[in-house]
Parts: sequence; structure tokens; C-alpha cells
Amino acid sequence: VLLLQKKIYLVFKSDRKILLKAAFLGCLNPFLYYLVLFKSYSILPAQIAQVLNYTWPIVLVILSAIFLKQKIKKMEYAAILISFLGAFVIISGGSLNTIVNFNSFGLILAFGSSFIWGFYWLLNLKSKVEVIVQLFLNFLFGLIYISVLYFSTISSVPDFRGIFGSAYVGCFEMGFTFILWLKAIRLSDKTSNVGNLIYLSPFLSLLLIRIFIKESIYLSTVIGLLLVVLGILLQRKFSSSKDIGED
Repeated sequence: VLLLQKKIYLVFKSDRKILLKAAFLGCLNPFLYYLVLFKSYSILPAQIAQVLNYTWPIVLVILSAIFLKQKIKKMEYAAILISFLGAFVIISGGSLNTIVNFNSFGLILAFGSSFIWGFYWLLNLKSKVEVIVQLFLNFLFGLIYISVLYFSTISSVPDFRGIFGSAYVGCFEMGFTFILWLKAIRLSDKTSNVGNLIYLSPFLSLLLIRIFIKESIYLSTVIGLLLVVLGILLQRKFSSSKDIGED
């Protein structure tokens, strides 16, 4: 993409500060984020890991309040509680008696991935580096970290499916899709029309999990996901509206 846009020269103009920040961000994502996320997928049912990871928009709000001192309105707290109630419904399977059926370490990892993702985007908010350049540098350092880890632990020839899966994640998870998303936002007359489509992704993911992995989707997962998404939507609504009497 940088070559097509003739912006590859911007990479070589990056100073030490930009490179150091990219080295840290690349450690967070894709390196640490995907290690944690994929480990949670290997321990938990895919639907559980996927939905718990989707709590990142709420986590981002909490992190913004802590590190950026952004004020959270009273109604936003209620929306956050609704999302976390949804997460509880998911991990409990709809009953307190079944919460032990899911691996606790896997649940921690799935939640942890949302914190890593939220923290990553929080640090990107104030970046003055062009998006494509920042993404390239982050993933360049991420590739270095992953390569070091891989070649230091490799004991056999990698399976073709693993290589294909890695290529898929790199190209479609954060590569082409990210660029297409930015293009859609720029072409849209109203950004919110495109932004709201993000709420379809977890439901489509459940459908794909059912079709390709043949995993039975729990009713508690659907109900929990609806609560998580409802909380996110309400939080967005309350954060964009003014309180009564507010200037």
C-alpha cells in the first residue's frame, strides 16, 4: 500500500522517537495481543473467547477515563455495567452453577486481550504519524518479535495450516480490512453509517463459528452478546449527548 501510494519514503524519514514508539506498539499489537487472544481461543470455546474479546470498546472508555482523565457520565456507568452483565451471562452460561465449566485462565486471557487492544488504540489516539506508516512500523516490529519467538522455540517444520492461518490474520484481520475500513469511512457521507456496521461483526462471527467450526452456539452467548452490544451503543449515545444544564 505504501508503494502504491508512493509513501514508502515516509518510513525512512521516521525519527528515533517514532521508531521507539512503534517498537512498543508493535509489542502490544500484533505480538502480545495475538499471543494472548489465540491462546484463549485454544482453551475456550471460540464463541466465548470471541465475545469476551469484543468488550474492548467499553475497556477503551475505562482506560480513557484513567489515563486521559476523560469524564464518564452517570448514565455511561450504567451502560458499562450492562456490558459487563452481558460478559457475566456469557461466562456463567446463564447459570451460576456452570461458570466452572470454562477454563478460568482462558477467561482471563480473553478479557486481557480486550485490555491490550484498548490500551493499544489509546496510545494511537495522539499519534501524529500517518496511519498507514504507523501501521506498517507497528507490524514490522511485531514481525521481528514473532520471528524471534518462533525460531527460538521451533522444534519441527511448521504445519501448512499454521502458515496459512498466520498469513490470513496478517492480510485480512489487520491488513486489507483496515485499509478498506478507512476507505469506506472516507467515501461515506456520514461516518456513523459506516461505524455502526461494526456491531454486526460479532454476530456474523458467531454465524461463521457455527458454520465452519461446527460449534453449537449457546443461548447464553447470544443473550450476553446482545447485552454487551447494547451497553456499547448506550455508552456511545450518552457520551455524545449533553447532560441537562451542561453548557
